[in-house]
Amino acid sequence: MDEPLSIAQVSKASGVTSRTLRHYDDVGLLPPAFADTSGRRYYQREQLIRLQQILLLRELGLGLDTIGEILDGSVSRAEALRLHRKWLLAERDRLDRLAATVARTIEELEGGEHMSAKELFEGFSPHSDKAKWLAQEAAERWGENAVASHERSKRWSDEKWAAVKRQGGEAAERLAELAREGVPADDERALDAVAAHRAWLENFWTPDAASYTGLGRLYTDDERFRSQYDAIQPGFAEYLRDAMAAYARARMS
Repeated sequence: MDEPLSIAQVSKASGVTSRTLRHYDDVGLLPPAFADTSGRRYYQREQLIRLQQILLLRELGLGLDTIGEILDGSVSRAEALRLHRKWLLAERDRLDRLAATVARTIEELEGGEHMSAKELFEGFSPHSDKAKWLAQEAAERWGENAVASHERSKRWSDEKWAAVKRQGGEAAERLAELAREGVPADDERALDAVAAHRAWLENFWTPDAASYTGLGRLYTDDERFRSQYDAIQPGFAEYLRDAMAAYARARMS
């Protein structure tokens, strides 16, 4: 391929949103080959190959900072893969324990030996995967405040994690109810419900108006978040994005 591709063409070919490509440029991870006089970005083969490598490393669960270090040679790919393999092996062991827990629970339900409360939850992770995603994305996009908050949350007890998870679930369910009822995203009832979502979020990170709006966009742009929220209510990710943006304009400005 010799002819440069516009950002829209790259987005269509790769499945990466234009917003994400612009973000990759902003953080120095994937600058375009050049931009025209109106600011439109264009990409050539070198940039497409780098994008392919970024997507591969993202599939491995690596953060943008680490990916940049790997691609720029500061961290070897072998070392990054070695660390990821270590994580995968630990996760495999956890899933093995979880499978054993389920098997023992089936035995108990069919008249076998009773399990202790601790045994019933062997293999479950007390930490919310959604919270981990959120902390990673916030740290990559919005800085040290998010990093510090995530470090504090690592010291929480299982009871604290359970309470925070319950708080987040209740906030999401209230917003989903409003979405099902057709309440506009900028209605005062929706804004009050978003306030509960923001209160949950502040367990991990304290956003300003711009970053809170940006997080709402992330909920629709990132398939991980979109699929989780749309599983609650079809179209809920977009409703939540719009409600968060309305809340930021009305109550965080």
